[in-house]
Amino acid sequence: MRKSLLRYLAALLLFGSNGIVAAQMLLPSTQIVLVRTFLGSLLLAVILAAGLLRSHETLQSAAHPKQALFLALSGAALGGGWIFLFQAYRLIGVGVSSLLYYCGPVIVMALSPILFHMHLGARKLAGFAAVVGGCFLVVGQGLQGTLSLFGLICGFMSAVMYALMVIFSKKVTDICGLENATVQLIGSFACVFIYALLTGQALPSFAATDIAPALMLGFVNTGLGCFLYFAAMHDLPVQTVSVCGYLEPLSAVVFSVILLGEPMSAAQLAGAVLILGGAAFSELSGKAKAKPAAKTAPIPSRSLQQAR
Repeated sequence: MRKSLLRYLAALLLFGSNGIVAAQMLLPSTQIVLVRTFLGSLLLAVILAAGLLRSHETLQSAAHPKQALFLALSGAALGGGWIFLFQAYRLIGVGVSSLLYYCGPVIVMALSPILFHMHLGARKLAGFAAVVGGCFLVVGQGLQGTLSLFGLICGFMSAVMYALMVIFSKKVTDICGLENATVQLIGSFACVFIYALLTGQALPSFAATDIAPALMLGFVNTGLGCFLYFAAMHDLPVQTVSVCGYLEPLSAVVFSVILLGEPMSAAQLAGAVLILGGAAFSELSGKAKAKPAAKTAPIPSRSLQQAR
């Protein structure tokens, strides 16, 4: 279990550093996401194909084409969310953008009584209220004119697209593990490529300084990060996955302050605590009675959520 935990933590830190790596590139946000999804899906496809050859198994997607379609749509929503997110990185910074993006799960929770007929207890509602309050604190400076309003809109839209990704993912029950991530990331690439074609950005113009961070973002942060994530998932208890999962947005904020020198006001720091704490409280409150030894199943809705 120790090795699995280290793999999981390494994946979360890689995901949390995406904005830092992207900040080293001069490409437009759409082209950064295009390169990233292409390289990441390429690496995952190679790893998946090698595994299938060794095990002589067949693709789960072939037996469940309808679920594969929903998974591809989930990936398309994820790709669209990344376009908004990486644009927000440029306009309002990595830290604030990551916090806004991480409101996506709470949007799903708020809609769950309508979409999934789930009951929201007092604890989940309290967590939701904390996240909403945190959002007001985080975007308060933007409303006062110190942050780009369009950047804040992009950050919010990335959360909306994240929510759509989760909703589509919940339709998928039989395609799991590495194949889940591979199909989802290929769907992301397809969506971003179509958008890039329509906007005339399908051929990235690399500067020499873009090559190393592009390879890092695509192969390491996305491809290797997702591989480590799924290599660890089956061996970790649900509670460990839930608690440690908040290392990703927390590390994104810390990295942005330390490595990029992004300023964080006292109000934004308080908002960060409310967003992360409220989201964690909402999620963990429903698992308080779970047995400590329970293992987690693959979680499609969290598979590529940040690969931010």
